[in-house]
Formats: sequence, C-alpha cells, structure tokens
Amino acid sequence: MSNRFRGYLPVVIDVETAGFNSQTDALLEIAAVTLTMDDDGNLLIDQSYEFNVDPFEGANLEKAALEFTGIDPYNPLRGAIPEQEALEKIFKPIRKAVKAHNCKRAILVGHNASFDHGFVSAAAERCDIKRNPFHPFSTFDTATMAGLAFGHTVLARACDLADIDFDGHQAHSALYDTMKTAELFCTIVNRWKDLGGWQMVQDNYE
Repeated sequence: MSNRFRGYLPVVIDVETAGFNSQTDALLEIAAVTLTMDDDGNLLIDQSYEFNVDPFEGANLEKAALEFTGIDPYNPLRGAIPEQEALEKIFKPIRKAVKAHNCKRAILVGHNASFDHGFVSAAAERCDIKRNPFHPFSTFDTATMAGLAFGHTVLARACDLADIDFDGHQAHSALYDTMKTAELFCTIVNRWKDLGGWQMVQDNYE
C-alpha cells in the first residue's frame, strides 16, 4: 500500500454540515473509511467510523442546509459529541492505519474533496489539534476521477455507471456517502490496475 500512493494512505471522508463556509458553519456529521490492499494489489474497504457532532459554540446554522440534510442539530437522539472529541476519535484509528501500512501520512479521499478537506482542517484548527493525520492540501477527488472514468461527476450517477448500488433515500448521511465514495474510489483505482496502468508505472520504476 505504501508504494501505491507514494507513501500516503487514502482515507475516505464525508462530512455533513450546516452550510458551505468551513470557518463559520457547523460540522454536524463526520465519517471515515480506511482502505487496505489484498495480495493482488486491489484496494478494499477496511474499517469505518462515524460520529454525530454538536455545533461548536457560535456556529452558524443555515436553514437551507439543515432542510437539505434533514439534520436537527439539537435532537438528543442524535447522540452527538463535541467537535474535538469527534475529531480525536476519527484521527486516532487513521493514525494507526497509516502506521500499519508503513505510510507517512493520510491523504483525504472525498467526492468534491476540497469541501470535506476544508471542514476537517478548519475543525482541527478550531480544536487546536496539532497532529492532523491528513496532508495539508493534497486530496483525491472522486468527482474528478469519476468524470474521467465514467463521464459523470454526480456521486449517485457515477455509482450507477460503475455498477455500485446507490440508495438515494440514504444519501446525505455521512457514513452512507463515505461508503459509496470509498466503493467508487476503489473501483476506479482497481480498474486502472486491471487495464495495466499501474503495472506500467511500476515497470518504469524497476
């Protein structure tokens, strides 16, 4: 795994938020999926993690965003935890996975990855977390990858074209979207390998 992505471990992240501004709008859900590799060099889903998050103090809650996601930030049945606790619980197993795969750092995989990366980075900064496991600016964006591989950038449509089941009723749940993004990422990377693309790169290194 460490050789496949130049020492970086891909970790799929999805966030649900109360708006588009990572500096002012609340982070409400975060999910992560770590990946591993089998003996044939195929990427596989490994572990998943999900937490509902309490809005940070003073956070903006856009009504339109809450209506879109269907999240009630103050519903006690959410079992939400403080932002810092959620990040620490997400980052800890990611750091362990990075170490287990002999990688130097995690790299965030997301559908429109800059959005998720921005919210994760802003939350880590707010919580004064020094050991953010993710690369500070590089990401893998499955919207871009799907546009290349399948000619479509919308997650649901790209999954359909990739023969990945997608239930629109479960969409906009952080864990569901993360799992589908992970399946899409693995499918694209593995098909590229099967087409000989990765082997050609390896051969050039040898």
